[in-house]
Order: sequence, then structure tokens, then C-alpha cells
Amino acid sequence: MTSRTDPDTLAAYARDATRYSQDWLDQPPPNDLYSMLQTHLVPGGDTADIGCGNGRDAAWLARGGYPVTGFDASPALLDEARRLYPDVTFREATLPALAGVVDTYDNVICETVIMHLPVDEIASAIDSLLRILRPDGVLYLSWRVTEGADQRLPDGRLYSAFDPALVLGELAGCAILLFEDVTSESSGKRICRVVATKRGDTV
Repeated sequence: MTSRTDPDTLAAYARDATRYSQDWLDQPPPNDLYSMLQTHLVPGGDTADIGCGNGRDAAWLARGGYPVTGFDASPALLDEARRLYPDVTFREATLPALAGVVDTYDNVICETVIMHLPVDEIASAIDSLLRILRPDGVLYLSWRVTEGADQRLPDGRLYSAFDPALVLGELAGCAILLFEDVTSESSGKRICRVVATKRGDTV
């Protein structure tokens, strides 16, 4: 067990952070995602964007009045985020443990990140996301769907294949507000999305 984001994936983002960042900026705006967040997030609540990448979504949240901190495991992507959005706070933190993240938040979002973890790390990652979420807070979690076996792209990035039941099982103590298997308006890729509310007795 690696107890960290897949190292080859991190190495890929370290080598080509500027290119990946520009690729994301060149994509259409994720208006479907933003509409969903506006509907479900605690309005104006303290928000953590876990796996924030180049900070695009964290910046959108900040413009919408959410006090937001973006966290990512890649120092190179965090450099991009700070360059692009200097008024937003960004910090380094790595799934699955999120060691060093001691604050709690009304909203936690984790957009297309957990599929970069080995499958046996995903449950632990969800536990960490719930740990930093306040009671009655909202978790938004998504992942890119890989069918069949895990895939390793030529650039080194891992895309794990797993059943949504793995995620939903870890969220059994939460109220599921939404689950969908859709095509992202931004990336054009198939993704699964979950929105859940943490009940007061959920650890």
C-alpha cells in the first residue's frame, strides 16, 4: 500500500504542470459542475477544494463568495494555481491521508481526483474527506470512469477502475443528495458524481 497519490501520476504533473494547466483552461467552462455546486453547497460556507490542480474551480468558488482553500499533492500545479489566482489560498496536501489538514469545512469538493489513487486507497481517502467535513456539511465527489482494468496512460498517470458501490459504501453514514453517471461538459469524459450531506453522527 502506497499511502499516497500514485507516484507516477505525481511525476507526470510535475513534468508538465504548465501544459496540463493550459489544457484545463482551454476546455469549455464546467457549467454543469458549477450549477450543481450552486444548488447543493452550503451558501457562503468555508470550502476546501481537494485536488485543486491549477485552481480554476477554487477561483470560481472565491468569486462566488465562498471562503475557499485549494489543496493539491503537486507542488508544480500549486505553483500554477498561485500564479493564475494570487488572491486565493493554496496549500499542499496529499490523499488519502490529507495529513496536515486540521481545519474543518462546511463544503468539501474533490473533482476527478480519487481515480488517481490505487483502488485500495480510495476508502481511506473518502474517510479523510469526511474527517475534514463539518456535521451537516456537503461533500461533492467525482471521478473519471475507467471500465474494465486499471489504465496507465502513456504520460504515466494512473486511472483506477472501480465500482461506484465502493464510494457509496464509504458514504453509508451520509445522506446522498445526488448520484449520476454523466459526460462532463468541460472535459467530455465520462464521470460519476456524488453529492452527500454529513450527518451529525458521521465520523
